[in-house]
Amino acid sequence: MIGSTSPNLVDGRLDAKIPPGPIEQKWERHRFDMKLVSPANRRRYTVLVVGSGLAGGAAAASLGELGYNVKCFSYHDSPRRAHSIAAQGGINAAKNYRNDGDSVFRLFYDTVKGGDFRAREANVYRLAELSLNIIDQCVAQGVPFAREYGGLLDTRSFGGAQVSRTFYARGQTGQQLLLGAYQALERQVGLGTVTMDTRAEMLDLVVVDGRARGIVTRDLVTGAVESHAGDAVVLATGGYGNVFYLSTNAKASNATAIWRAHKRGAFFANPCFTQIHPTCIPVSGEHQSKLTLMSESLRNDGRVWVPKKVGDTRPPDRIPVSERDYYLERKYPSYGNLAPRDIASRAAKEVCDEKRGVGPGGRGVYLDFADAIERFGEPVIREKYGNLFEMYERITGENAYRVPMRIYPAVHYTMGGLWVDYDLMSTIPGLFVAGEANFSDHGANRLGASALMQGLADGYFILPGTLGDYLARVRPDTMDAGHPAFRATEVEVSARVRRVLSVGGKRTVDSFHRELGQLLWDYCSNGTRS
Repeated sequence: MIGSTSPNLVDGRLDAKIPPGPIEQKWERHRFDMKLVSPANRRRYTVLVVGSGLAGGAAAASLGELGYNVKCFSYHDSPRRAHSIAAQGGINAAKNYRNDGDSVFRLFYDTVKGGDFRAREANVYRLAELSLNIIDQCVAQGVPFAREYGGLLDTRSFGGAQVSRTFYARGQTGQQLLLGAYQALERQVGLGTVTMDTRAEMLDLVVVDGRARGIVTRDLVTGAVESHAGDAVVLATGGYGNVFYLSTNAKASNATAIWRAHKRGAFFANPCFTQIHPTCIPVSGEHQSKLTLMSESLRNDGRVWVPKKVGDTRPPDRIPVSERDYYLERKYPSYGNLAPRDIASRAAKEVCDEKRGVGPGGRGVYLDFADAIERFGEPVIREKYGNLFEMYERITGENAYRVPMRIYPAVHYTMGGLWVDYDLMSTIPGLFVAGEANFSDHGANRLGASALMQGLADGYFILPGTLGDYLARVRPDTMDAGHPAFRATEVEVSARVRRVLSVGGKRTVDSFHRELGQLLWDYCSNGTRS
């Protein structure tokens, strides 16, 4: 196994290479200690970036801006279709604009606590530090964050925090951040520092002399198999939540890239760390291929409840307040409806298991905005959440201004992924992993509004330094895709594809996938013990 020769393995144990010293000084000290590649030499190095979402797009744009020769690969016809676009609620940053007691250390603490103290603390502290820079970067790009009447950036509360640190762009934060990264990426494409290869799926990683030196891709239009060589490879291809079949992920989020890297020797860490999001539209039938997220931000103004009486099938407007169980407010008064995602998800499952769930099959709870509409007026709620209410009505046919939304937990984000050290390098030298594809920053029960933060921190601020440090320690060479290792990997890929296509089975791929997903949901998901 290639990983067994990794410099990250010391006496058979993984070494994360966390810098010494106080946690608040580790990143700054490490930045100074890292080797640099001079501007004149950067164009001699080729970096392959697989994925063009927030992490991949930001990394490709930043590395191109520095002068490296970058090749970026996207599964889609445009980087704008990356699944990062589906993120709704916001992005955390310890700016303390509300003067409510926030700080870098409080964001660090909340994130580690929200991860059940399973996260790597040095990485999380760095993430909290860089959150300040991310907002400045995105504002400079023109990302239209929500603003108060006076023009100052607005923030709102999110699950698992008692301060308002979440910056947002209505219910389209991921889309607006992705457009910012996309325009930075396209600028570098125009300047010639980044070459964009769309509709390309990575099918394998090429390892030469223990180092990641390239990838094999398939053109999704023509089916042609091609090899690409480079001095380093960055995987930013998202998580593996679609293994559950029904999740909030796009169907194109197939995890092929990190799985093939794992088969080549990259260690996989904490695959059981899956986030179940409490605020999703419930399953409506076997015709579905995915589920739809309703932003956690809705829990700022929506109140979660179920009937107190078992089997109560009355319409919600006919159930008096005295006969409703606002169970999050009752059980977790410090956080109320903004309890952390894992807590809120387990609580929803518990009341539904007690036969107090609502809607078809009893697998749902109410998210009710009646009190907020009465207090603020419908125009205010419409201004804050209008696109989310519209999306809900298009899917369910129900007007959430008039009747409560029905929500239920669903698989949303994976905190496990390829193991990386402090520099985001996997156990295969030269293979870096960014964003949701790696395991580094979050624990089992990640806080909301952290995914966008990690993706942009990795792409804009961490990889440009740590990858440069790696390249400064290896000499550029003339290896190209004609090397025997590339030819051998292409042969393996072609044989694997032929084997799959020649099975001659009588069941569809989706039928197996659905069955696997149901097994995982029943035995390895929300509130289960395996």
